[in-house]
Amino acid sequence: MKGINNPIVPGWYADPEARTYEGKHWIYATRSITEYTKQLNLDAFSSSDLIHWEKHESIIEMSDFPWMWRAVWAPTITQKRGKYYLVFATNDIQSNDEIGGLEIAVSDRPEGPFRGYLGKPLIDRFIHSAQPIDAHLFKDDDGTIYLYYGGWRHCNVAKMNDDMTGFIPLENGETFLSITPDGYVEGPCMIKKDGLYYLMWSQGDWVNGSYCVAYGVSENPLGPFENKGIVLERQEPIAEGPGHHGFLHLPESDEWLIVYHRRIIGDPEAGNRMLCIDKMIIADGEIKPIVMTNAW
Repeated sequence: MKGINNPIVPGWYADPEARTYEGKHWIYATRSITEYTKQLNLDAFSSSDLIHWEKHESIIEMSDFPWMWRAVWAPTITQKRGKYYLVFATNDIQSNDEIGGLEIAVSDRPEGPFRGYLGKPLIDRFIHSAQPIDAHLFKDDDGTIYLYYGGWRHCNVAKMNDDMTGFIPLENGETFLSITPDGYVEGPCMIKKDGLYYLMWSQGDWVNGSYCVAYGVSENPLGPFENKGIVLERQEPIAEGPGHHGFLHLPESDEWLIVYHRRIIGDPEAGNRMLCIDKMIIADGEIKPIVMTNAW
């Protein structure tokens, strides 16, 4: 494989979710614009070699979400029975009195177009104090699909129902379980390897260099997840503020890659975030500290 150069695509993007579908790697991302009223759709990128990326613009049919007026961000996606389900946040709601929250859309293809699925938000209120943003869909080995999400320093998990229209109760009877680890701010991401569940998340403040990634590990997808420490953070002279990530697994080489956004050190413009990929080593129940690169 030729070298990967970071950032992997031009332009300002953030909050990447990464998947491998139909023989290609896909990254779904927020258009990183500080003025939220200009964040009115999402873009995706696809690649067969992780080097050359094709851009797919405006993948959501936004007329299906007439209540949306700002802050379309933080996508996540899963595949089920030949359909692709995209969950994303809208409107950056600050209370239960505002419309928006987490939305769900569906498509026959990974590049979209994604059409409205419910005619209403999937989650439109604060549960266990978690702002309904930053969703991450995780499909377990038995096909169960979990939704991890939450901003404002609170993380919830719920189990999707069979037709992806809502949720079914967990074993304890709760539909939404609070699993907030110490230090959690936002951006959850779940990885399963060798029977262990690694919950990763972002800490610090996304607008500056304090943003970073920490993780916890459990034998249960519902936790508990003790904070095992920061694994991705400011690294001179490369970058600062790395976080809100996804991942790719390359089964032929058993390599794990972290797909994340980061900032130029000292850049005062909050929206200037770039998509990057680096290697991630998961072994012996630990995620090793991640080294950021400009090329590898």
